[in-house]
Amino acid sequence: MTSLFQILLLILDVVWFIMIAHIVMSWLINFQVLNLRQPLVSQIWFGLTRLLEPIYGPIRSVLPSTGGLDLAPLVALIGVYALRIILMNNAPAFY
Repeated sequence: MTSLFQILLLILDVVWFIMIAHIVMSWLINFQVLNLRQPLVSQIWFGLTRLLEPIYGPIRSVLPSTGGLDLAPLVALIGVYALRIILMNNAPAFY
């Protein structure tokens, strides 16, 4: 049971890291520090977007339209952190 718990925490940590990388990269692209015309930057950006769209898509469909501000990453980050808290609070006693 402990190994399953640790694997779930690892998966949540990896998702958290990927989401943070995507958010920081979106800021750098919007402030023109990174350029999507560079092949490596565009490959990383579109790869992260493809990975995270199944998470962000349903959240975007529920959230109201806020113009140019996308709140789906923030809601997803809070959701991942909440799942981590729930898992930690319900951890096996021997962990």
